[in-house]
Order: sequence, then structure tokens, then C-alpha cells
Amino acid sequence: MSDQAGRRTLATVLAAGREALPPGDTARIDSEVLLAHAIGADRTTLYREPERSVSAAENAAFEHLIGERARGRPVAQILGCAEFWSLSFAVDEHVLIPRPETELLVELALERAAPDAVIVDLGCGSGAISVALATELARASIVATDFSTAALAVASSNARRLCADRVRFVRADWLAPFGAGCIDLLVSNPPYVEADDPRLVDSDIRFEPRTALAAGPDGLAAIRQIVEGARGVLRPGGWLLVEHGYNQAQAVRELFRRARFADVTTAADLGGTDRITSGRR
Repeated sequence: MSDQAGRRTLATVLAAGREALPPGDTARIDSEVLLAHAIGADRTTLYREPERSVSAAENAAFEHLIGERARGRPVAQILGCAEFWSLSFAVDEHVLIPRPETELLVELALERAAPDAVIVDLGCGSGAISVALATELARASIVATDFSTAALAVASSNARRLCADRVRFVRADWLAPFGAGCIDLLVSNPPYVEADDPRLVDSDIRFEPRTALAAGPDGLAAIRQIVEGARGVLRPGGWLLVEHGYNQAQAVRELFRRARFADVTTAADLGGTDRITSGRR
């Protein structure tokens, strides 16, 4: 990745990086982010100093990162971090990468949570949801569960760094550890992809843990289990909020109603996609 004279500059290396990636909407920004990381600078440097020389070590690091991205590995996994709720979360192959649309789940939870609420985040993954809530609700008691010990290790590390360990993490299969009527607010971004969805094998999400993505033939197995058990552990007036797929809102609302939840509604994300369904015990 060098110019005709053999001198590598940010401009020529960046152009070569873009060419090495499959054509698409993200090729430009992906190459910018990865080059900025390789040289230890921010993205504005790439355009402020386009003629800056790139060392052999920097170029080699960038070529490795670009190679990983060309294989389809998500940028967040390559860099080991992802931004969520204006916080930087460590991520790896054991956890889902936090998505911007999931911030809606945090917003809706904050609207419903009392300052001293007992909140449980089911299937916490990186801990993005529970840690974000902990940074906003200093008096709340927050518990986060996951069945994966590897995911809990990532989440615990994020909590120590971002919210002074204010979240308690428990290895559990959904609602198993909780007694009757002990929770004010349940939140979850569970698996909701259909088990035979081709994206699980031919898109970037194949690098993320399948157990955190796929949930039975209709994608609703985990949500069904959560909704059916939630009413028993929620206090009267307590809320359940669940993220789901773009085409699942009607089916999820029906699950809530069958479980005798009141005030069942679905909220759309910034892209206009039905994303979060909530209901009150």
C-alpha cells in the first residue's frame, strides 16, 4: 500500500485500504476507522495530514486489520470495542456488538424506572444495557444475567471500568434465580433471529455468538420464555421491555397479551422499525 515513488502516505494507504474491501456503503468509513487505529490517531488526522508518511509497522498493522475486515469480521470486534450510550464497551467474539437501536431500550427503561428501582437485564452480553442504566440511576439495584460465563467476564470488566461495579452479575438461564414479585423492571435484548436465517452463515453476524442471535424456528423461543415467566417475578405495576426483530412486533404483542400484561405497546427506533415491545404487570 504505497504510492508510485514507494513512499506511503495516509492518502495512498487509505485509498488502497478501501480498494481491498468489498464494495459497499461502509468500505470508506471502515478503512478510515481502521487506519486511524493503526496509526494511533483520530480520523480527522487522515484528512488534515494526507501527506503524512506511514511507517512500515503502521502499514503492516493496517493491512492486518483490513484483511480481517475483508473476511467479514465486524470492525468493533477487530478493534475490541464499541460505543453505546456514549460509553466505550469492550467486546469480543463471546458477546453481541451493542447496536445503536438498542439505546431505545435504555431510553424506555429510564422513562419507567423509579430512582430506587430493582432492575434486571436478562441475557446481558457485554453489559451495555445494564451498565448504561447504572450510569443514569445511581440509587437503583441492577442485576444482569447471562448463561455464558465468557460473556459475564466481558460484562463484569466493562462494569468495573464504567460504573464502579454497580451492576451485580449472575450466571443464569433467564428468570431461574428470581422469586415471586421481586423485580420492578425487566429488560432484555434476547436472541430473536430464526434458526435458519441465512445471515447467520453469510453475513458479518456469523462472527458473533450464535446462541445470542438465534432462537428457534420462528426466532421467538427466548422471548416466549421470558414473557411467560416475567409476570411471576415482577411486582404489581412492574414493567417488561423486550427488543425484537423488525417483523415480530405483532407476534410479541400477542405473547404479552396472552400473559395478561397491560398497556402493551411497541416503540419504533430512529429508522422507523418496530423495535421494543413493553407491557406492565
